[in-house]
Amino acid sequence: MSDIDLKEFEAEELEQLEENLLEDEEITLTKASLQIPIKNLGLKKAVGVQSNVSVQKCIDTMLARHFGALLVVEKEKCVGIFTEGDVLRKIAGEVINFDTTPVSDYMTTNAVTLRMEDTIESALKTMVKGNYHHLCIVDTNDKPLAVVSIRDIIRFIIDFFPQSILNLPPHPIRVGTKHADGG
Repeated sequence: MSDIDLKEFEAEELEQLEENLLEDEEITLTKASLQIPIKNLGLKKAVGVQSNVSVQKCIDTMLARHFGALLVVEKEKCVGIFTEGDVLRKIAGEVINFDTTPVSDYMTTNAVTLRMEDTIESALKTMVKGNYHHLCIVDTNDKPLAVVSIRDIIRFIIDFFPQSILNLPPHPIRVGTKHADGG
């Protein structure tokens, strides 16, 4: 793939790109912005399954609901989490019977949990440190309430820059992007 030639952009488009970049400099996402509690992200209610549910049923549920993770729940406690990452890292390429294999064979045990009162910053730090894309949110009795995903946090951050993000040209200038990987 070749670098984009700036000549293919009209002068007005280039001026608009420059104005958008200057506007971005005026908007700041501060540390205080990330001190907002997780409950303000408007998370969807958690979907829990029991540990004996089949891998196929879990995958079907995730696809139907457009969820990247399901909580594995026993006696109203989160005993694990089953994510799209588990499917890719643990199942892809394996020969298993998806209809009879229980999710407990492939779920991530000891799922990291946070509470609704914890901050977005603490969720982000936990995700980065542990390389997680999903975290279980529980109440004070450790009953699962929701799942916070990295997508939820990205949506929150994007709200600080709606004009800049949503009005990018269809072919943004990409400096140094020469490989298809990384997207």
